[in-house]
Amino acid sequence: MNIFDRYAPFVQDFIYQNHWESLRAIQVAAGDAIFNTDENVLLSASTASGKTEAAFFPILTLFSEDPPASVGAIYIGPLKALINDQFLRLNDLCAEANIPVWHWHGDVAQSHKAKLLKKPSGILQITPESLEALLLHKHAAISKLFHDLRFIIIDEVHSLMRGDRGGQTLCLMERLSKLAGVNPRRIGLSATIGDLEGTGAFLASGTGRGTVIPRIETKGTKWRLSMEHFYIQGEQSAQGKSVEQALPELAQKTDIAPEHADPGIGYIFEHTRGKKCLVFVNSREECEAVTTTLRQYCEAKHEPDRFLIHHGNLSAAYRETAEAVMKDEEQFQTTVTTATLELGIDIGRLERAFQIDAPFTVSSFLQRMGRTGRRDLPPEMWFVIREDPPEARAMLPTTVPWKLIQGIALVQLYVQERWVEPPRLDRLPYSLLYHQTMSTLASCGELSPAALASRVLTLSYFHRVTQEDFKVLLRHLLSIDHIQRTENGGLIVGIAGERITNSFKFYAVFQENEEYTVRWNSQELGTIVQPPPAGEKIAIAGHVWVVEEVDHKRHLVYCEQVKGKVPAYFGECPGDINTKVLERMRMVLRENMIYPYLMKNAVARLELARHTAANSGLTEEPLICLGGDMWCLFPWLGSYAFLALERFLKIKCAPHLKLTGMDSSRPYFIQFKMQASKSQFFQVLSEMERQPLDPMELVYPKEVPMFEKYDEFLPEELVKKGFAYGVLAIDEMRARIRNWNGKIAESV
Repeated sequence: MNIFDRYAPFVQDFIYQNHWESLRAIQVAAGDAIFNTDENVLLSASTASGKTEAAFFPILTLFSEDPPASVGAIYIGPLKALINDQFLRLNDLCAEANIPVWHWHGDVAQSHKAKLLKKPSGILQITPESLEALLLHKHAAISKLFHDLRFIIIDEVHSLMRGDRGGQTLCLMERLSKLAGVNPRRIGLSATIGDLEGTGAFLASGTGRGTVIPRIETKGTKWRLSMEHFYIQGEQSAQGKSVEQALPELAQKTDIAPEHADPGIGYIFEHTRGKKCLVFVNSREECEAVTTTLRQYCEAKHEPDRFLIHHGNLSAAYRETAEAVMKDEEQFQTTVTTATLELGIDIGRLERAFQIDAPFTVSSFLQRMGRTGRRDLPPEMWFVIREDPPEARAMLPTTVPWKLIQGIALVQLYVQERWVEPPRLDRLPYSLLYHQTMSTLASCGELSPAALASRVLTLSYFHRVTQEDFKVLLRHLLSIDHIQRTENGGLIVGIAGERITNSFKFYAVFQENEEYTVRWNSQELGTIVQPPPAGEKIAIAGHVWVVEEVDHKRHLVYCEQVKGKVPAYFGECPGDINTKVLERMRMVLRENMIYPYLMKNAVARLELARHTAANSGLTEEPLICLGGDMWCLFPWLGSYAFLALERFLKIKCAPHLKLTGMDSSRPYFIQFKMQASKSQFFQVLSEMERQPLDPMELVYPKEVPMFEKYDEFLPEELVKKGFAYGVLAIDEMRARIRNWNGKIAESV
C-alpha cells in the first residue's frame, strides 16, 4: 500500500482541498518510517518543504485509528510564535477527526489550560520552558496527562543542538517519560543539520531506540544571492574603477536614500520600498540601531514608516504585530530582526532577505536564506557588508575585511561541500545540572541524596558528569542554602533556593537580558547585557574598554579605556565560529576565484584584500612581524580553539618569549610585543605543547569564567572545570601547533 492510501480519509481530503498534486519526497519517507518502524525519526529538508505535515499526517492517521487515552503527542517548538503558527495550521486538519490540539505557554489563557488538565487528549504544543513549568507545578498530574503519550515531535531540532536549551529539552523528555511510565517515539524536524548521525544519536538519547534518517534526494534549488561591500564613509572600493565579472544589482531601486545616508543602510532603504523583506542583523543592539536609522530616512523623505522590528527582548504584542503584518499579503513592510525570525514561523510571501555583515554559522545563513523563496519564488538574499575604511597607517590585520571574507566562506562551504556545523555534544553542562537538580527537588519534594542522584545523573545529557562532581555541587548548594537537609537526612529546596525556583525566570536555562551598569572611575558609561569576564573588551559610548572587574551581585562592570575595535559577537554569539569556516576564509584570500554573487565594491575590496594577503604572506605564514617587536599571529582557528591558544600563549609561553601587550580580535588574529625571533616563538610553542597539559592550567588564577545562566550558583571548581574541559578546544589547538612545527621542520 502506498503512503497516500495508508493515510486516514480526512488527511487525504485535506491534501485534495489544498490542490496538492502529489506527496513530496519527505512526506513519503516520513510516512514509511512512522507507519512501518517503531524507531525515532529525524527529518531534515529545506525550509517550506512540508516537514511538519510529513510528521503529523501519519501520526494523526494512527490516532484516528486508535485514539490515545491521554495526550498522545507533544510538539516542542523553540519559539512561542512558531507554536502559534503551527497551532493555526493544524487546527483545521485535526478538527475534521475530532483530535484536540492544545497549546501551553505564557500567553495562553488559564481556561484553555484547565480544559486540558480536565480531559487530557490529542496533541499538546509547548516550548521547553513551558514544559519545565508543567513538570514543576503539575507534577502530580503528569501521569494522568501523559500515560498514553506515543510521540514527541521536536521542531527546529538544530536550534537546540548548541547549548543548554537542547540539553534541557532532552532532560525534560526523559523526566516526563519516567514520571508517566511511557517511552514515546521522538520525531526531529530540521532544515539544516551538519551531522545527521550525531543528531540522530542526540535525538535518541535515553530512549533505547535507534533513529531512522530518511535520505531524501531533492532537486537543486536556484538561489538569487548577492553580496556588496560598503565603507561606512568616504569613497567606495570600486569608485572610479571599471570592475569586470561583478554581479549587477538583482533588482532596480524603488526609492532614493536621503543625502549623506549611511551607504549600506541607504542601499537597504532603496531596495525595500513596495517589497516584503527581512533584514537580519547579528545582535539586538544592532537591530535597534538599524531600525531607528531606516525610520529616520522615512521621516527625512516625508514617507510613511515602512519598517518593523522583531527581537527576543520585545513584548509579545510588538512581535505578534510584526508577524501579522508580514503575513498580510496586502502590506509591503520590512522587518529588521535577529535570530528570532530565523526559525520556521510562516510569515507569508517574502521577496528577499538582507543580511548585514556575515552571520556566524553556515546553519544560520541557510535558515535566514530559507525564509524567502516560498510559494515558487527562488530564495533571495542580499548580503550588505559594512566596514570602517582602514586608516592610512593602520596595522596589517585591521586592513583585512574579515566580515566580507567570512560571508564568502560561509556561502562557499555550503555551495561546494554542502557542509553545515556539526552539533557540540561533549560539553560539561554544570549550569544545567544545577537547574535540573533544583527543578527535580522542587517538583518531587524531599528526596534522599541517593534518590536525587539517581533521578538526575541518569539523565543521558549528564553522561560526562561524575558522582564526585555531583557531591561537590550538593555540598556547595547546602552551604549557600539553595538546598537544605531535613531531620531524616533527606534534601529539600532551601529558603535561598526557593527564591530562584519560584521565579518564572527559572523555567528557562538561557540568559535573560539583565543589564549591567558600566563604570570608568566615577563615570557611568551606560549599560550592557551579558558582560564578558575580566580581561575581555567591550564597546560602549563610542570607545573600547577592557573589563577590570565584574560585580555580578550588584550588576556593575568596572573598566579602563583602550584603543581598537571589538568583534560584536562576544557574549551575543548564537554559536561559535567553527575552525572549518576560518580555514575556508584563508582559502578565499589565497585563491583567484571571483564568486558569481559579488557586486562591484565587493569584488574590488576582495581584490585589495588578496593583494594585501599575498604581499604580507599572512595566509602562508601564521606569524607576521608588523615592525620592530610588534607581531601578529593568524591561527585560522575557530572561536574555542582560538580562546585556548590565547590562554596557552599567555600562561605557558609568554614568560619564555618576553611576550607582552597581547591584543586579540577573536577569532581572527592576536597582536603582541615579543623579545624573541620567529623561530624561537615556534620552538617554545612546540616544547610547551609536548609537555602534559591539564586544561585547568588554562584558567587564569583568580578567574571564574561564568558563561551560562546558573554558573553563579555553582562552586568555583565546577565553573572552572566546565570551562576548561567543556569549552576550550584544546585538542584542536594542539593539533594546529603540531601542524605549524611540522611545516617549519619541512622547510628547514
